[in-house]
Amino acid sequence: MILLFPSLIQAAEFPIADEVVIDKSDRELYLLNDGEIFRTFKIALGIVPEGDKKAEGDFKTPEGRYLLDTRNPNSDYFLSIHISYPNAADRQEARNDGVSPGGAIMIHGQPNEPSRSEAYYRTQDWTNGCIAISNSDMIDLWLMVGDNTPVEIRP
Repeated sequence: MILLFPSLIQAAEFPIADEVVIDKSDRELYLLNDGEIFRTFKIALGIVPEGDKKAEGDFKTPEGRYLLDTRNPNSDYFLSIHISYPNAADRQEARNDGVSPGGAIMIHGQPNEPSRSEAYYRTQDWTNGCIAISNSDMIDLWLMVGDNTPVEIRP
């Protein structure tokens, strides 16, 4: 058999991550398989990037272990994958503090209707608490993570 386009890769041939690690301090998202990093993405965080998310509207990105549990191809941003925040511990902590833990934390691309320059989105922490990556990286991430992939968000 002669392959006319041997360099073309079908989506089924992309490596699939069995874990995602987000390092907030380094602004990087890592895809891992069997404990080995095989892909790194630059990220933007919530506009208050330091510290763990405690309450709705605090503009912080959560820290802890979650799942990538739902995909949204029709998001206000270029694709989005939901992170299972808040977990039971987050909800209990919020109850103890008398606040709502918030939710709708996603990994997503750029806004479909941007209100700022491309340079701003590339160089600033700009989300309400989500993790943002470039649109081209979002396509790769979409293809390389399955449903219910564990994600650890580190300080």
